[in-house]
Amino acid sequence: MHPQHLIFDADDTLWENNIYFEDAFDRFCAFLNHSKLTPDQIRATLDEIEIVNNKIHGYGAKNFARNLAQCYRHLCERGIEEDDVKQVMSFAEEILNAPMELMPGVEETLARLGEAHELTLFTKGNDDEQHGKINRSGLRSYFDHCEIVKEKNSPAYRALAEHRAFDLDRTWMIGNSPKSDINPALEAGLRAVFIPHERTWTLEREEVPSKHERLVCIKTFSDLARIFL
Repeated sequence: MHPQHLIFDADDTLWENNIYFEDAFDRFCAFLNHSKLTPDQIRATLDEIEIVNNKIHGYGAKNFARNLAQCYRHLCERGIEEDDVKQVMSFAEEILNAPMELMPGVEETLARLGEAHELTLFTKGNDDEQHGKINRSGLRSYFDHCEIVKEKNSPAYRALAEHRAFDLDRTWMIGNSPKSDINPALEAGLRAVFIPHERTWTLEREEVPSKHERLVCIKTFSDLARIFL
């Protein structure tokens, strides 16, 4: 295969991420101890808050802490104490200290792919948080370029491709999120490789095309080797 431009998502593609947010949410539900609402109903309320706030404040553990605090104030059935709000926020803030757990086969696959192709890391979120994770992962050296943006939508992909002078026919977005990785990349004219993650964040879930000439679906990160090597 001729050299390709391979663009990689980070969270839940290269390493585990959403599992820590889910754990924080479970602890939040237990602390809230609502008399009527189920966790799914609480999650629906939190989703509404996040949809609004993410457009203003972006993503990441610190912003998630703010969202949990707002959700707590909205749903709490008892008098709201500031110490309780701080406790709720701490569930999210502790995500910053979560272990860095790479997906199986990531490092060895990146090392092999980097010998034949140009690798880019393209992620969204808080700059400090994302750079911190990239550094702790030990993977930065495998990438020719790392970029963090507020949103990964089709204009963002077109801007990246133009800035890096990518040939779209040889450019692939690789990730787990239909909403941020696959669908907008295809819309921008890139190719894409979808690696599903069973615990992808609910707000990142969408249908991907059942058949698309520029889309490949695989089961594991290591499967990239049979596509590109």
